[in-house]
Order: sequence, then C-alpha cells, then structure tokens
Amino acid sequence: MRKLIIEPLSKETFAPFGDVIETDGSEFFMINNGSTRRYHKLATVETAEPQDQAIISIFSAEALDMPLTVRMLERHPLGSQAFVPLLGHPFLIVVAPLGDAPVSGLVRAFRSNGRQGINYHRGVWHHPVLTIEKRDDFLVVDRSGSGNNCDEHFFTETEQLLLDPHQ
Repeated sequence: MRKLIIEPLSKETFAPFGDVIETDGSEFFMINNGSTRRYHKLATVETAEPQDQAIISIFSAEALDMPLTVRMLERHPLGSQAFVPLLGHPFLIVVAPLGDAPVSGLVRAFRSNGRQGINYHRGVWHHPVLTIEKRDDFLVVDRSGSGNNCDEHFFTETEQLLLDPHQ
C-alpha cells in the first residue's frame, strides 16, 4: 500500500485542486477608516447553475483513527467547497486531480497550519474532512441547489492509500 507523503499546504502546491485561504502573503487594502485590513476575494464560490446559492455552514468534525486507510474520495460536481478552521488547529487534506475517477497514483496529502483554509474547486476529488484534533470546527462555504452534488469513488484494495500524520 502506498503511503501518502503529507506536504505543507501552500498556494502554489494546492493550486491544481483549489485555493488556499490565508492572509500570509496575500494582498489587502485598508477599510474602516484605516483600522482594518481587507484580504479581498481569497477564493471564489463556484456554482453550476444560476438558481444555485452559496451557503455558509459549520461542520463539527471528529478525528478518525490514524493511521488511516484511504478507501474513498468524493467530489462535488455542481459547486466548490471551502473549509476554514475555526479553532486554529492544523488539519489534513487529501486530494486528487479532476477526472471521471480519482487516480490512486496521483493522490496527494497536505497539512494546513491551522491558519489556512482551503477551497476545493468544482469537481476536485477529496477525502471528507480530516481533523487531527479529537474534535474540530470548520466554517464551510459551499453550494445549495437541486441535483446530486456528491459523487463517491471507492478504491480497489490495491489502490488504497495509507495516511499517517505521525510519520
């Protein structure tokens, strides 16, 4: 079983899969009479249809047992999906490039520093939220509307991957 190497999350390395939502290295302009930096448009909400809506939710996630065998990935073909950590804890991200099905050999893993969020582009394959802490909260921005917006792909036993944040 191939072990995933967990890479530090950066705008450059994550670009094929979506946006890193962070202030470090991002441009800003001053608002509120000069008392507030606005880091404008760090990510764009993607929706497939004009009647779709961008929505904001909070996910309260529990940690999965690690090391984790990555058996499946999902994608949202009708809209993007952003995760911003609310409690400042690092979290893990497992992704694969766009395609009809994820290719096991192209799956990558990243670790957020706890001040970075991510925005999966429409149709990018990813593992459901992976918190490192026992429980963690995320602000989630995604799409609401009609149609099936969640495809799941289950890997064969030989395609499964091992994710070990303690390596």
